[in-house]
Amino acid sequence: MSGAPHDASPSTLRTRFEWLRMQGSEVAYTLLRIVFGGVLFTHGLPKLAGTAHGSMADPMAGSTHLIRHVLHLPGAEALAMFVALLEGVGGALLALGLGTRLLAPMFAVQMLAICIALGPTWPWIDRGIEYPFLMLWLAVFMAFRGSGRHALERWLGWC
Repeated sequence: MSGAPHDASPSTLRTRFEWLRMQGSEVAYTLLRIVFGGVLFTHGLPKLAGTAHGSMADPMAGSTHLIRHVLHLPGAEALAMFVALLEGVGGALLALGLGTRLLAPMFAVQMLAICIALGPTWPWIDRGIEYPFLMLWLAVFMAFRGSGRHALERWLGWC
């Protein structure tokens, strides 16, 4: 044991607590970014692979249908492929911490479109908009916050 006395003064404890809070905040944000990217990835991969996802036998057809018949947007097939790539590739990149400030606004627009498609009555139960609404604001937060300290782009020196 060292000869230095253990300093337990309020200012030292406050400094240690602040350091721990900051470290925990960075780790929590990293986990949030990884989970958000992972959730998006798990929605994009089945669309890209042409496999079932949950109760949807063909999630790409479901996206195309939503874009064409609910949102009434032109180029439904191309937009559905963009969404699948955004979720699949973009979700993986987000989880790794690559391109967060570029991808997060795109995810925010996607979640807003989903909220509009599932609204306007703002259903909160059984396929309601509470999850895309929450993901919309999470994407907005990430657009401002960026990838964070524990991100591949920071380790590569890109930011």
